[in-house]
Amino acid sequence: MPETRERAVEILLVDDHALFRESVSRLLGAEAGFHVAAHCATIEEALRTLAAGSVDIVLLDFDLGQRNGMDFMRLARQSGFEGKVLVVTAGIDPRRAAELIETGIAGVFMKHNSAALLASAIRDVMVGRTWFDQDLIRGALAPAAPDGPGGRPSRLTQRERDVLSGVFEGLANKQIAGRIGVSESSVKATLQQLFAKTGVRTRSQLVRIALERYKSDLDDAG
Repeated sequence: MPETRERAVEILLVDDHALFRESVSRLLGAEAGFHVAAHCATIEEALRTLAAGSVDIVLLDFDLGQRNGMDFMRLARQSGFEGKVLVVTAGIDPRRAAELIETGIAGVFMKHNSAALLASAIRDVMVGRTWFDQDLIRGALAPAAPDGPGGRPSRLTQRERDVLSGVFEGLANKQIAGRIGVSESSVKATLQQLFAKTGVRTRSQLVRIALERYKSDLDDAG
């Protein structure tokens, strides 16, 4: 029987720098399992591409001239796009990063990293992990606003904080288990506790809710 080939990951690159777009398109196009469906300079072009075909992941620059990544996220979600979004940027303010995380992005990748690392980040995001620059996450988490009387969610346990830190770094369950010295099944159980506590189903949603509800717990952990 002929071998069945897995469908390539369809990538849309949105960046207003033509040289960067073309370079990254060539590099990712040479990666097994990737196909760059299109690369666009503007949000309008990107939305037309999303409407015209199947895109699995958008690589999104934050600064798009007169528009930015927040504009794209708002319009893309309004149009019904439910795929992954990985922000690929030269730099972003941590507060803006926190806002983007709340819109449901799967990660923030810094442009000074290598193309090979970008390919790894895309693969991680496509299997449900997150990819966040740790300096950026620390800035997004602090300072935490004080909670009002009676409005504070239940605090995270130390195990939950340890596992959540691994999720922020995009680590797999086995890697988190090795780091904190527990079994992989224990990590899975803790993740289920976190999902139940926060009412979410995916790691990306967990990152967003953790930033909204548990900033002070995570700041204490750092």
